Amino acid sequence: MVETFWGYHSEWNLGSPGGWDYQRMTQEIAKVVWEKMNRIRPVGVDLDFDHPMLCPVKGFAEMLVDVQRRRDGSGPGVIAIVAEEETLTDVTENINIARRLDGFDGITGILAAPHEFELDRQGRTTYQGQPVSLVFMDFNNDVFLKLHRKHDLSPLMAAIRDNRVLNPRGTEPINVKSMFEVITGPYSDRFHPETVARTPWTRRFRPRKATGPKGEPIDDLITWARAHWDDLVLKPERGYSGRGVFVGTVNPDADAAIETALREENYILQEKVPLDLWAEEIPELDEARKAVVLKRYQTDFRCLVGPDAVFGFLGRYGNVPTNVGSGGGVHPMGILRSDMSVRDAVHRINDAIMAMPVGDVVELVGIQKALALEKRFTYLLGPIRIALRPRVLTEAHLGALASYSRAMWEDSRVLEQMWFDGVLDDYIDIEAEELEIARSQPWKGSPAIFAADGLFSFGAHPEAP
Repeated sequence: MVETFWGYHSEWNLGSPGGWDYQRMTQEIAKVVWEKMNRIRPVGVDLDFDHPMLCPVKGFAEMLVDVQRRRDGSGPGVIAIVAEEETLTDVTENINIARRLDGFDGITGILAAPHEFELDRQGRTTYQGQPVSLVFMDFNNDVFLKLHRKHDLSPLMAAIRDNRVLNPRGTEPINVKSMFEVITGPYSDRFHPETVARTPWTRRFRPRKATGPKGEPIDDLITWARAHWDDLVLKPERGYSGRGVFVGTVNPDADAAIETALREENYILQEKVPLDLWAEEIPELDEARKAVVLKRYQTDFRCLVGPDAVFGFLGRYGNVPTNVGSGGGVHPMGILRSDMSVRDAVHRINDAIMAMPVGDVVELVGIQKALALEKRFTYLLGPIRIALRPRVLTEAHLGALASYSRAMWEDSRVLEQMWFDGVLDDYIDIEAEELEIARSQPWKGSPAIFAADGLFSFGAHPEAP
């Protein structure tokens, strides 16, 4: 394996990942800010903000339309983006992709709540009298069942059985973090070597024997976790946004973390990814102090993967080191065109921003905020933060990421086949109704969008003191 970037993935999302339009909006805003920055103080670094891999939504939308046309021919069709009712006016990327789909010849793109569909006399799923060709659900099966118990979602259930839902619901049994134990355990030889190398050691957390990160025997995983807590992370098997996560040293009370995980059940134990490896120093405006400060953030890098291509990437940065960044915002990206290293480019950009008068940085942040407001660049809790300094990558990094992503897709197929073969029965703990939905629409490598969240360094992580 040729290492052109360093680090690990923290989790995969094979259900209904988001973020596929946020990087496009981030890039558009960042390009304006970058051009203004260079007019104020030329940085001397050539960055490409327009690379196709920095606009994942384009490939995702094209895949949706291609699937519709291959199934229904060249005639008109309706593609529905389905999201929880309370998010319809707030999640901008769902609004945007419905509009984007509506721009394809013969395609009607809609955004709707799950209960807004009907069944016609032939048993087809319809929306306001029109047959629905394809559905993308912005939630997983557990949320679907919760909503089904509140509303009668039989029309969407019919779309699942008719194989008109993308992502297929059949990925759910392997869309849990316990799958990382499969990859780092006795079945590791079934997976791509890079996948194994980039998977943190993971074990389902319960009283049991196990093997440790170096293959050492563990007589009792609970006792061992208490003794090694500083190097470990506890996470729910099914969760997001850092909720319910406990991190050694960050959460120093090992007993409280362990007791919570055992009480709540369905937790995994992971080795902690070295924090310095996935950190970068980013200048930002401290509005209270009216100063420009250099602050260290943890970075998070999402690869958005399809059946025969990588759609692109999403850069994020956060405050809480939980083996997946949270509490931060999005990170613009620039592909380095100058003849220098990533580290030198980052130092040069940081130095230029730190040397600017505070008033100029205030102006840049003001432009950033105004453009974000204009583009409705918000999520459920309000405006999305945008880093002032772009994350720097090279074309070589993009090639390596594409190879890594293809291996992740292929290894997901391996996991699914292992489930079909009964090998993973002990690793899957989801309710019977969810399992029934999954079995009604197997994936089998069909078109979908997956995400791998990576804790990666491209060469700008802090140097050892």
